[in-house]
Amino acid sequence: MIQISVNGQMRTIADDVDPQTPLLWVLRDHLNLVGTKYGCGVAQCGACTVHIDGKAVRSCQLTVANVGGKAVTTIEGIGATPVGARLQEAWVDANVPQCGYCQTGQIMSAAALLSKTPAPDDSDIDAAMAGNICRCGTYIRIRRAIKNAAAKSV
Repeated sequence: MIQISVNGQMRTIADDVDPQTPLLWVLRDHLNLVGTKYGCGVAQCGACTVHIDGKAVRSCQLTVANVGGKAVTTIEGIGATPVGARLQEAWVDANVPQCGYCQTGQIMSAAALLSKTPAPDDSDIDAAMAGNICRCGTYIRIRRAIKNAAAKSV
């Protein structure tokens, strides 16, 4: 039996789940946390980004066996944090999403950035958001939302 901490709660994964199953599929298929999206399956698009001990990671390539003892935060839990709540509000205010598919990964990467660098400049944002693909091209609005959320922390 595998136990992991997800969004502040200990969760038990069924005995029949292979420990080598990617965390993404455990979250979606076994814990019904479907906010984390499948995009490419090779950790290149960012749609599956979650936090492991506060660090943004791609859950499609991380096995559930490698998560034991670490805190997992998903898009369903990030709004309970001050940074996540500011980002979610800024995302709506800046009208960031179009199709919305990538937005959970974008917000998770942005939250990790603001937790580490509360007042990021453009190069900080570029580095943190690299690899998060938005097929609709809302990158300017994403940057604006990150800057607005950062400004609200001051």
